[in-house]
Amino acid sequence: MIEYLVLLAVPLATYGVGIYIRDTITGRAKPNKVSWLMWSIAPLIATFAALSKGITWAVLPVFLSGFGPLCILVVSFFSKKSYWKLTASDYLCGFFSVIALILWAITKDANIAIIFAITSDGFAAVPTLKKAWTNPETEVVMPYVTGLIAALTSFAAIKYWIFSEYAFAMYLVFIDSCLIFSIYGRKIFKAKEIKI
Repeated sequence: MIEYLVLLAVPLATYGVGIYIRDTITGRAKPNKVSWLMWSIAPLIATFAALSKGITWAVLPVFLSGFGPLCILVVSFFSKKSYWKLTASDYLCGFFSVIALILWAITKDANIAIIFAITSDGFAAVPTLKKAWTNPETEVVMPYVTGLIAALTSFAAIKYWIFSEYAFAMYLVFIDSCLIFSIYGRKIFKAKEIKI
């Protein structure tokens, strides 16, 4: 029965993505299109790879972590206020992200696909991690908080604790935690400096 806790991921992810979409439309959030594009592709690949291995409920938060960014990416193209200038390093991370996806396509092995999907997603996160640290006002923390909680629900649905079942969910817990820290970390360190 505890495996149905994973269904909590649906309203959580929807809420977080909804907040980010609203803030993208108003211009408060300025999504890095490279990150959001790759964040939509890599989890969807990990989802299909896990499904090919017979994983079902545990993959729901992974699927949502790809579908939500796809929605945000689409909205970002229609909102003139959400513009964020891409740099050479953004494109370089995107390039490495694409290379990881190509390597997955060559291997055709589900576990290797998940490793490359994680690698791809990690490279895609670098531009947003950097932006969140240097310009935290351009990011909204809610989708990362709800994404973290949603990813944690995956562990309730895991039956066999095999790599294809837990790997991407573990990665999502890690990367969402890093993104939350990037948004708030600088403020925390500045507050400590003021007290000293």
